[in-house]
Amino acid sequence: MGAPGPPAAAGVVQLVADAVTFGYPGRAVLDRLDLTVSAGERIGLVGENGAGKTTLLRVLAGDLAPVSGEVRRTGSLAVVEQELDVAPGATVGALVDATLAGVRAVAAELEATIAAFDHEGGDLAHLAAVLARYEQLAAWDVDRRADEALTRFGAPRDPARSLETLSVGERYRVRLACRVAERADVLLLDEPTNHLDVAGIDYLTAQLRGWAGAVVIVTHDRRLLDDVMTAILDLDPSMDGRATLYGASRYATYRFARDQMLRRWRVRYRQERKRAEQLAARLDASYEGLSDEWRPPKGSDKNRRATRARIHVKAADRLVQRLEAQAVEVPVPPLSLRFPDLPSLPPDPQPGPLLEVRAPLVTGGGRVRLDLPGRRIEVPPCGRLLVTGPNGSGKSTLLAALAGTLGLDRGTRTVAPGVRLGVLGQEGASEHVASPDDTTTAFDAYARHALRLLEAGRIDPAQLVPVAALGLLTEDDLDRPLRELSVGQRRRFDLACALLAAPHVLLLDEPTNHLSVGLVDELTQALRSTSAAVVVATHDRAMRADLADWPELSL
Repeated sequence: MGAPGPPAAAGVVQLVADAVTFGYPGRAVLDRLDLTVSAGERIGLVGENGAGKTTLLRVLAGDLAPVSGEVRRTGSLAVVEQELDVAPGATVGALVDATLAGVRAVAAELEATIAAFDHEGGDLAHLAAVLARYEQLAAWDVDRRADEALTRFGAPRDPARSLETLSVGERYRVRLACRVAERADVLLLDEPTNHLDVAGIDYLTAQLRGWAGAVVIVTHDRRLLDDVMTAILDLDPSMDGRATLYGASRYATYRFARDQMLRRWRVRYRQERKRAEQLAARLDASYEGLSDEWRPPKGSDKNRRATRARIHVKAADRLVQRLEAQAVEVPVPPLSLRFPDLPSLPPDPQPGPLLEVRAPLVTGGGRVRLDLPGRRIEVPPCGRLLVTGPNGSGKSTLLAALAGTLGLDRGTRTVAPGVRLGVLGQEGASEHVASPDDTTTAFDAYARHALRLLEAGRIDPAQLVPVAALGLLTEDDLDRPLRELSVGQRRRFDLACALLAAPHVLLLDEPTNHLSVGLVDELTQALRSTSAAVVVATHDRAMRADLADWPELSL
């Protein structure tokens, strides 16, 4: 975090990325990317998983050095990453104190400047600068703001609480609350709505809309893009391989422009592929003629035969040059989701629901996690259920109870014979990695997952869904070690695992987390039209609006 400096005036450039290129051996991530963000501007970073959104944030923050180009920042910096490393023994209070130290230092500096000020010969310019910074940061109010943000985000407030005892979501909310209270000049956020409920998102939205500095946010949240952003930077390459900055501040406007570009790209790609095939066919025909068509009758002058050969070779070469000059190297367009045709009923269907729980009670960690006395939650064939509620209300617990991964302290769970379940939890891919140095590829991890399901009798070998057929990951990514994939790519892998067994019932817990906005659109449409039964627990406001006609269970 940079030290607090002079206040930023609206319109003053706070962050510049100038022709930034970054990559790893054999894989380019960012290519000559340009970005300028002024005070008061809020840029939404979107793009497919693995496009480099988190990498760009780390480059902008100075955690990664670009291969070429440079990044320039003015003023203080605050970053909230998706994953928070926790030092042993660290507490909530220690994290709050460390984050707000810079703001408190400005308050202390003002007190010291006033106390030492000589009215006859004091440095008025220095006093004015410190006072301006103090007022911009509202340093007198920082502790109240931090406590308010912790409360509104649903984060633990006990200063003595160990960070190691918190869930990933709770840690994120503590860090986010501290950064919001800090009021840095440059704020970089990575998927800030993943761990917030609706009330927390509303509070964050209000804070960001009034942010005085520059903001760059990686997000899949379509509503947040609408409510907060002044522009959208799409890291998915266009035909020229470069990222594109869309001045649109509305997601629908950006998406329309992006879809139009993709249509042109796909048409151009098909045209160039056809041209390449024609070129190959003409070349084959031309060079085949060198051994057949050009030959004069036997007994002809051999010099004439040689002359005819040279003429034919030159004609073929000119044809090749002309066709190659007309050809354009068009990269392969990006993948799109190819959702499988899922079954609605098992081979020998029975009357009644496919899955149900009655009067569930689940306890753990010394508290009640879910208690629905007298309630019956059933999932019929082709059924739909939207589960909503604030953080801690039991959404994930209910889905885990339906999936059978959590036992019930009271109540019953019933699954109809032959019914296969597909489960997407909030956190998943780590269970497929045996250790930090595990080099198992995504292909192999998928096969290993299939074998586990087969051994458990939870899969029909005749109805496996191949991972490469889903359009979720490229074959190059599937050949990479799973631990090397980005958070979003691992989330795509988790979704593929949920679909592997061609399930009759899909149980999806926060399915939009870490996915790209484009994939969220495709997944939402697929869930609406699939023949399988679907239960979705989500805080995503746009998805909730898209599924507003589904039966809803509010916890």
